[in-house]
Amino acid sequence: MRKTIILACLCGTLVACENVEKKAALKLAEARAAFEAGNYDEAKAQIDSIKLLYPKAFDTRRQGIYLMQEVELEEQQKTLEYLDSTLTAKQQEFEAIKSKFVLEKDTAYQQIGRYLAPAQVIERNLHRSFLRFQTDETGVLSLTSIYCGSYNIHHTAVKVTAPDGSFAETSASRDSYETTDLGERIEKADYKLGEDGGLIAFVAANKDKNLRVDYLGERPYTTHMMPADRQAAANVYELGKILSSITEIKKQKEDANLKIRFIQKKMTERKTEN
Repeated sequence: MRKTIILACLCGTLVACENVEKKAALKLAEARAAFEAGNYDEAKAQIDSIKLLYPKAFDTRRQGIYLMQEVELEEQQKTLEYLDSTLTAKQQEFEAIKSKFVLEKDTAYQQIGRYLAPAQVIERNLHRSFLRFQTDETGVLSLTSIYCGSYNIHHTAVKVTAPDGSFAETSASRDSYETTDLGERIEKADYKLGEDGGLIAFVAANKDKNLRVDYLGERPYTTHMMPADRQAAANVYELGKILSSITEIKKQKEDANLKIRFIQKKMTERKTEN
């Protein structure tokens, strides 16, 4: 009698296990169908549900892990194709406008150069107080406030105001210096995007307006931006966005390639074990 009960329990357990595996297999089939249809999110959701709903369906869960690797590999490969296409388009945008800028770069000590408008190169702006806009080759925008005069104002920030009263103001510069050249006082302060209080974007958006510049320091100094400087801000701002996009896309490509190599390694290890 006892043997009969044990045998009955074993049979019941086997039947239950078979039912669990069958139900789990249906989920796996749905996942594969979604994968083949290119619906990667749905495929991954179905695979994940097997572990939650049928934790004891070990064989099917193992097959789900293998399928998940296939899904993630193809998903990353598709992502890479999209990124390649997007990068090509952005690089074409860059090539179409880069001749409008000057690249300042000393390869002896600079790994990354910076682009600026020809009208704002130092050689053409000696003895002039103005705001100079630039972007490095990775798309990091910045501006430099340059003051030239007969006395120091010890400025640490600048404010730009439009005719309607709207304005943008930088934070205090973390990188500034002062010098003297043949009696002329020269001050320079740098502000990267994010520390500029939105001033670069503000000038770019108001390039057709008469903008007042206030140097903020120990002594007041006010000037107005020349049209060429306002246009330089707008042009450099657009260039910076393109270069920043290129940099970000390249980073995303690196990440996708790393994931692809990792998945391929896991798949190779699995085939070796089998």
